[in-house]
Amino acid sequence: MTSDEHPLIPRVLIFDSGVGGLSVYQEIRQLLPDLPYIYAFDNACFPYGEQPQELIVERVLRTVAAVHQRHPLCMAVIACNTASTISLPALRKTFSFPIVGVVPAIKPAAAATRNGVVGLLATRATVKRPYTHTLIKQFASTCDVRLLGSAELVQLAEEKMQGKEIDKERLRAVLQPWLDAKPCPDVWVLACTHFPLLKAELQQLAPAGVQLIDSGQAVARRVKSLFSDELLAAAQGLSEPNRAYCTYWDEKTATLASLFARENLGQLQLLPV
Repeated sequence: MTSDEHPLIPRVLIFDSGVGGLSVYQEIRQLLPDLPYIYAFDNACFPYGEQPQELIVERVLRTVAAVHQRHPLCMAVIACNTASTISLPALRKTFSFPIVGVVPAIKPAAAATRNGVVGLLATRATVKRPYTHTLIKQFASTCDVRLLGSAELVQLAEEKMQGKEIDKERLRAVLQPWLDAKPCPDVWVLACTHFPLLKAELQQLAPAGVQLIDSGQAVARRVKSLFSDELLAAAQGLSEPNRAYCTYWDEKTATLASLFARENLGQLQLLPV
């Protein structure tokens, strides 16, 4: 990527249907602290894991376009496993800037397992998608991969970000099939960007020795690799503010304003889509 091909301001969009993409934003910002970031979440259609495929593609395209029209983008990160599995081809056909998706960390999980049993924790949509099963066949064919689809964990992560206390029994109920299994998966793939936000709670409930793996660091490295040294150096002198947008506003959304301020994303604003 060169500055001639993209906007002089190297803005990066982080997109999700909810706040789960903050887990990816945190990893990218830790690696690239000087870039200006825009976080946009399509909470008008949250959660994506429960929506028809055609609607998801339409909403992703419309939201990314709305942000790009206001603030010309240098790159977009689709920080949602569900959206990534179905919308990347349409996005790459529509926009000239790089589009980075999130892929379930099945390959590193297969390399890390000691007992050969890998757990894939995702939304119900991701669990069902052929793309996920193709990844398993490609990278974990010698493993016993156990799939667990849950919308409940997405909701719990959202509630945690709203400042609510996590009900461990609700969390335990979701994980019970793995906790009861003999043997239990010794590597858990957090294949939804909401789930790393519950990492501490998941680790507390997991049996000793269980390793939790997500895609955040790999996505951050991929983002960095797409920037030229020249553009990264230019970003250090910018005073461009970070921004946060939602597509629907209600009392619940209002409670998230302080969260985005803490994440150095400025004042949460409504984005008409």
